[in-house]
Amino acid sequence: MAVKENVKVAKNPSGKGGILKFFREVKAEVRRITWPSKNETKKALIAVGVVVLIYVVLVGGFDYIFQNLFKFILNFK
Repeated sequence: MAVKENVKVAKNPSGKGGILKFFREVKAEVRRITWPSKNETKKALIAVGVVVLIYVVLVGGFDYIFQNLFKFILNFK
């Protein structure tokens, strides 16, 4: 996510301000967020799904191979 440029952030030199100041700053930061469009979100979701699917197939394949390999090695007497 990107943020808008040229935004001044007020700093409190004493470091005090309390919980209300914290929530005001959180609210200001959330307003600065530029949320992705619906199309960008769909593309990212599809990309994540493809990567997860590839990972699951790879790990499952390696698990199957090593499981059978160890069975073969341990039963070989």
